[in-house]
Amino acid sequence: MQGVDRLRDAGCQPGDVLWLDEGKAADIFFAVDPVAARAALTGIGDKVDVIVQSVAGREKKLLIADMDSTMITVECIDELADYAGIKPQIAEITERAMRGELDFEGALHGRVALLKGLPDSAIDQCRQERVVIMGGAKALVQTMKARGATTLLVSGGFTRFTGPVAEEIGFDANVANVLEIADGALLGTVTTPIVDAARKRTELEAAIAGGIDRALTMAVGDGANDIPMIQGAGLGVAYHAKPKTREAAAAEIVHGDLSVLLYAQGIPSAQWVSE
Repeated sequence: MQGVDRLRDAGCQPGDVLWLDEGKAADIFFAVDPVAARAALTGIGDKVDVIVQSVAGREKKLLIADMDSTMITVECIDELADYAGIKPQIAEITERAMRGELDFEGALHGRVALLKGLPDSAIDQCRQERVVIMGGAKALVQTMKARGATTLLVSGGFTRFTGPVAEEIGFDANVANVLEIADGALLGTVTTPIVDAARKRTELEAAIAGGIDRALTMAVGDGANDIPMIQGAGLGVAYHAKPKTREAAAAEIVHGDLSVLLYAQGIPSAQWVSE
């Protein structure tokens, strides 16, 4: 196996190989230097995701996850803007904010202000017509819950989306921003304080303070505002992420869907809770 050869050449002392699902996902055990191992295995194949971690504690007891472009396939604010006829304008700001080029709070307030006057009914219409659950999301959340884990959806987006999405996927709880609405239309504001990068990290730390070992936590997201929680978790994962997020994360998924995070915990597909 090519991975074994690369680990041997890097001096990582590879050992056993165990297929989780034949031809699809495998564990390659090695003895030393996880940094060298990750470097050796990165880019091993055009469609291969690599996660390097300790065997001890690999099955997690907390999943804390971003929503937009992580647990769902879209950015909700961009899709909502389409109903106001300003999607390109808002999508550009979203992209820059997620890349860490703009202050998240300022970018959020600015984009929401542009939605002032949009009918409240457009939110539900947008959710029903545009929101698609990410591949592997239900299997990941429901399998982890069935094995005793706590699952939390924490989004810089809006509760009108996170509530239904969390329920559909199976999350235990969700945290997000609240759009202010009056007389059937958006006011162009959100309640404060907002859910930003610091709040996401705070939610992780609160769960740890509540008795979950940090080593047994997993955080996953794609944007710059996910970096603090990704860095604070036992396993922080950048999911099809922006460059700054990929650089900050200990692990990344570039090719597969969220089910990769079940393989990362040593759970073969035969043991997944069906979507």
